Amino acid sequence: MAGIAAEHDVPLLVISAGTRNHFALDLGLDREDPSRCLDALTDGVELRIDLGVIAGRPFVNNASFGAYAAIVQSPAYRDDKRRTTTEMLPDLLVGQSGPRLVARAENVTVEGPQAVLVSNNVYGMGDIAGLGRRARMDRGTLGVFGVTVASAVQAAGLLRGQSSRGLTSLAGREVVIDADAAQLPVGVDGEALVLDTPVRCTVQPLALRVRVPRDRPGVPDPKPAISWKRLRQMALTVPGTTETAPLDG
Repeated sequence: MAGIAAEHDVPLLVISAGTRNHFALDLGLDREDPSRCLDALTDGVELRIDLGVIAGRPFVNNASFGAYAAIVQSPAYRDDKRRTTTEMLPDLLVGQSGPRLVARAENVTVEGPQAVLVSNNVYGMGDIAGLGRRARMDRGTLGVFGVTVASAVQAAGLLRGQSSRGLTSLAGREVVIDADAAQLPVGVDGEALVLDTPVRCTVQPLALRVRVPRDRPGVPDPKPAISWKRLRQMALTVPGTTETAPLDG
């Protein structure tokens, strides 16, 4: 749907249904009450966000390779993404026996990672499972996590954010995943696919229009802008204070 909306330059209305719904989370939508998303029709605003593209196919969240892709193909993933990922990923990383991966982003090459996650904009640092959130979706960049570990204990530590050893974090406008196989299993926004190698991921900056409610629980209240004039006035009223703030006239 996102690809069709972007192609025809029409706004997309997102309803926060589903077991996890990363996209709704990062848009700040109410995931407890999906009906509130309909407020976008009567009191809404329009956002412009980026759209990821993998092998010519659009994605709004992420594309996963190696151990990540194996998790997406698990039947349990549909019912509980977070629990399935955290339970399966450590063992899958250590026991990964599929094609040998090579990830390239900008001028950096990661040789032999057991798992690679390519995201439409960057997830919070250390979120190797892609279960957190993205602070922005309009930076015109792809995020990349490459994981190379030697033991299940090390993998579990990465998942808990206790260590960054074995984790490579990159960002770029284009990411290429190659392998010593003609095809690769890939999870694209939770859908299990098989794509020809090398797999090329790019980003289309601000390609997608999204209509969202003006009032969204996941969006913090904006902080008031600093008024240098007000700060100057306050400084002048405090005895012994030296005025150092720049003047705004």
